[in-house]
Amino acid sequence: MNAGAIGLGLAFALMWSSAFTSARVIVEYAPPMASLSLRFLISGLIGVGLALALGQSFRLSRAQWKATVIFGVCQNALYLGLYFVAMQTIEASLASIFASTMPLMVALAGWAIFRDRLPRLAVAGLVLGIIGVVLIMGARVGTGVDPFGVTLCIIGAVALTVATLSVRGASSGGNVMMIVGLQMLVGSACLAVPAAMLETIEVTLSWQLVVAFVYTTLVPGLAATWVWFTLVNRIGAVKAATFHFLNPFFGVAIAAALLGERLGMLDVIGVAVIAAGILAVQLSKQKPT
Repeated sequence: MNAGAIGLGLAFALMWSSAFTSARVIVEYAPPMASLSLRFLISGLIGVGLALALGQSFRLSRAQWKATVIFGVCQNALYLGLYFVAMQTIEASLASIFASTMPLMVALAGWAIFRDRLPRLAVAGLVLGIIGVVLIMGARVGTGVDPFGVTLCIIGAVALTVATLSVRGASSGGNVMMIVGLQMLVGSACLAVPAAMLETIEVTLSWQLVVAFVYTTLVPGLAATWVWFTLVNRIGAVKAATFHFLNPFFGVAIAAALLGERLGMLDVIGVAVIAAGILAVQLSKQKPT
């Protein structure tokens, strides 16, 4: 893994982790589902436009269409939709920690559903991840953390796991940017329905909202996706996924720096334990050279 690949991996981890802080800002000023639906509409149209400019087409394989729909519903509508709603009442740092456990949940689901081999190092990583989450939740239970928001985050993390498992091999037929754009449009359409039914469109226009919305649309939305696929094409999905172990650190650090969210000693220990668990799971997947 050369310096260029390391730079791409760090950039992806930073962009992915920063999405929770920008989302926390957005829901302070605008309804969560309507905001997210609009974001996906813009990102999706840009993605499809870029795909057409690159010579890609709407002619996807059956497997790609299936993955596009499942990914759009599970990751964009369910995972991010639930997280946006949850972050009205819970901190961005806590939301990022729950989302960061996705590699651990993918490994567990892969073993339970697809009978993937689970080496001892992976088992140790899963145990560490559980211990880390327990430490963090134990530190926050007495501080009035919203149980409904936590429940939404857990359901959202499960939906993200389903989305991740659904796209195994989905990019093998080409048209990657088209798939990215279309799954965002699927998420936008799915979120528009509950937004219209359940939310009152009340927006407090401010520079913070504008900056957070533009940033979320372009950076975690489009740029992070492009960086991820570039990284995967360069070093492979298994090695690229190793960078996920940085997400708990970056998510908590960015929320603390920009939003002033508190960071206790148990939080730091819990994040370190979760990161170690994610790293162990990812390293267990790499073949020895």
